[in-house]
Amino acid sequence: MKILIINGPNLNLLGKREPEVYGTVTFESYFEELQNKFPQADLTYYQNNVEGELINKLHEAGFDHDGIILNAGAYTHTSIGIGDAVKGITTPVVEVHISNTFGRESFRHQSYISAHARGVILGFGLLSYDLAIQSFLQ
Repeated sequence: MKILIINGPNLNLLGKREPEVYGTVTFESYFEELQNKFPQADLTYYQNNVEGELINKLHEAGFDHDGIILNAGAYTHTSIGIGDAVKGITTPVVEVHISNTFGRESFRHQSYISAHARGVILGFGLLSYDLAIQSFLQ
């Protein structure tokens, strides 16, 4: 099973940025844990801070992968383009957030992705990614 994890803006700062919200582990080290935990999945990872590059990656993987896990970061709440890209591809997408976006600022309560995603997992820290992988494997 081919699963791509896409992380958006500022998620390259995991382990450094707001550790009280996002923890102290880098995503790269966590990704290694995921690969070890789910050897039955062909996991790949992509991170970019640029909206258009995230859309390009969704287009690229959106017709030949079994699943995409997308944490679009702040673009979740601002990018109609990313929402449209998720809507336009055939690969199912699970939207993931490390924090509980509904427990944060009100502008984070809106998602342009959720309506087009297979499901949404949020608020479980990095475990949100584990849960998304499990949703594809089951």
